[in-house]
Amino acid sequence: MLLHRTVRMDSWRRPAALLSAAALGFGLLTGCGSGSEDKGDKKSDTKGDGTPAAAAGAFPVTVEHAFGSTKVTKAPQRVVSVGYTDDQNILAFGIKPVGMVDQYPNPPGTTPDINTQWPWVKDKWGDTRPEVVMNNGDSGPNYEKIAALRPDLIVAVYSEIDQAAYDKLSKIAPTVGRTKAEKEPFSAPWQDNAVHIAKALGQEAKGQEMVKGIEGKLEAARKANPEFAGQTAVALSWYKDSVAPFTTTDVRGRLVTGIGFKGQTEIDKIAGGKFYTTLSPERMDLIDVDRLFVISDKADQEALKKSELFNNLSAVKNGKVSYLLDSEGPAVGAAISQGTLPSLPYAIDELVKSVGRV
Repeated sequence: MLLHRTVRMDSWRRPAALLSAAALGFGLLTGCGSGSEDKGDKKSDTKGDGTPAAAAGAFPVTVEHAFGSTKVTKAPQRVVSVGYTDDQNILAFGIKPVGMVDQYPNPPGTTPDINTQWPWVKDKWGDTRPEVVMNNGDSGPNYEKIAALRPDLIVAVYSEIDQAAYDKLSKIAPTVGRTKAEKEPFSAPWQDNAVHIAKALGQEAKGQEMVKGIEGKLEAARKANPEFAGQTAVALSWYKDSVAPFTTTDVRGRLVTGIGFKGQTEIDKIAGGKFYTTLSPERMDLIDVDRLFVISDKADQEALKKSELFNNLSAVKNGKVSYLLDSEGPAVGAAISQGTLPSLPYAIDELVKSVGRV
């Protein structure tokens, strides 16, 4: 996953390189609009492709974010998601993005896009097939494609865009970047991202209500499983022939602690601001904890199980490992990794169930 995720981390959630500002000349972009503040007056027609208008919300709204502030003057109807999972949070408010990031590549020769077929979003997408404006692993979004979609709002919250990329996107349409308080890309709590996007859509109160509902579900899981509180747990994957644990600030780590386990904060210290790290043999002690959650598809799970160092861990010897398929089968790993308003209820249920199955 900085990396992101396909079935392997190197295609995961986020490309390793920061976005550059080198794709288009500004002449084309300025022809599409004149900046964030006045793009709200843009005509809100559609292509006749069935893209629904935004649900009624409170407008105008001004959203403060890492790159400044963006004013959205009226309900957006053509929204492009540049964040890896922002499309799902947008869907939660009844809006189908016209463009999105292809986070998990499809198995060769298959359709439709797997990212529109997860159990938690399939009904919300229906027959709509959004344009892919960036593939996981690309150095940046396709600005020409985004401009051609005539968006009236661009959402780049769960994203690593930099100031130059933001400036370019904001010349196409009003653009909302990651939360102002987020120190490192992908480190904001899922709650903050959800409410941030809700505000841009004029539905902040509804977003807060939905967040409270999920927090209630987490609280119920903790109350039903008080034994979790006395155990330390780590979520991890297998990346470049190494064990790769996620930090406690990553969405996977937050969900593990959200259901009641204690996190391993020593991992955060060696991750150096990234959302994961890879462990050298001498640091396998960092995951010698009470319980492990392995998020990988079958081939990587099998590779991990062949690791002698992994097999020597207490949790493995004691049968305290939950193996969660990422994009295959029920895709529980994808639901956990995405950490969105639609995916989290499913992820919480499956994560708790996985403890009982081992």
